[in-house]
Amino acid sequence: MQRNGLPDRRREKKIGTWVYGISGFILLSMFIVPLYLDEGTVPKLSGKANAFDYATHDSWGNVQDGPQETQFGSVGHNQSEYGTFAWTDLDPYAAFIYAFGDLNCHNKAERSWSINGNQMPMCVRDVGIFFGLALGGYVFSRRGINRWTVRDTFLSMFPDDRVEFIYKNDYRLKSMFALLAICAVPMAIDGFSQMLLTSYESNAFMRLVTGIPFGLFIGAYIGAGFSAKPSGFDMKASKVVLPLGCSFTIVSEEE
Repeated sequence: MQRNGLPDRRREKKIGTWVYGISGFILLSMFIVPLYLDEGTVPKLSGKANAFDYATHDSWGNVQDGPQETQFGSVGHNQSEYGTFAWTDLDPYAAFIYAFGDLNCHNKAERSWSINGNQMPMCVRDVGIFFGLALGGYVFSRRGINRWTVRDTFLSMFPDDRVEFIYKNDYRLKSMFALLAICAVPMAIDGFSQMLLTSYESNAFMRLVTGIPFGLFIGAYIGAGFSAKPSGFDMKASKVVLPLGCSFTIVSEEE
């Protein structure tokens, strides 16, 4: 019998494995692809997030002629100084990884690492986020159990004796917000400080270490979100075993 009152946790293991498997595949591919491509295949890039900037040689990233100022700082550079790049020219595996990075990352050269003379598909902060995603999925696959709600399933990754005070005082929701703040606020401060507030420019180490905890939270939360299933308890909340002997009850309206 598991800590939640169910006989096994096969679903939780499976979901956690999918999270860290997919995240780990993308993370490793960020290093593998630029390593095996011919040296100098991928020049310095500078695009926009949530857009395909380097799909073809006629895409925005290749025809830009200088940085453009936006409310969030400058984007782009004179790509002709570095040479054009189109991920549709690559083999299917490399094209997929660079297309994924092109769509989800700004690809700024000054915030990205290069391997074998090729800029990586995503920036350093995104490398940290995907490392955290893989780590969060792995931890959930080892520790997470279905406890009906997403927040209780998320908190199941901690030993029951370490979260007794949370259940004693019903700080479950507050603890989730606190964990989110701990994991996300450092990244937000580091990112917005360089965009809007000061002349501060983050470095690769800070981008990496602030991205990891954010990714870890998201990876674990995804695992909890897909694992929390009332149907596992035959829709009977009283069957859920919680820390400190707590249980779910339905509060009836007073007459």
